[in-house]
Amino acid sequence: MKKEYDFSNAEQGKFYIPVEDIELPVYLDKEIIKYFSEKCLMTQDSLQTLVNDLLRKDIEIARRVSL
Repeated sequence: MKKEYDFSNAEQGKFYIPVEDIELPVYLDKEIIKYFSEKCLMTQDSLQTLVNDLLRKDIEIARRVSL
């Protein structure tokens, strides 16, 4: 390491990303990916759209059941 660094031209927060904007990766099992990939071909939807729709429906069902 250098004894001294020049930060006179530094930009504070240049690489900062708010926690709310961080998207965590989701890893699906191979058979799940295969199933949804086949559905994507039939519906012309993206994998992300299909999985999000399914999860929204699952959340809705879970909320109804828990009432």
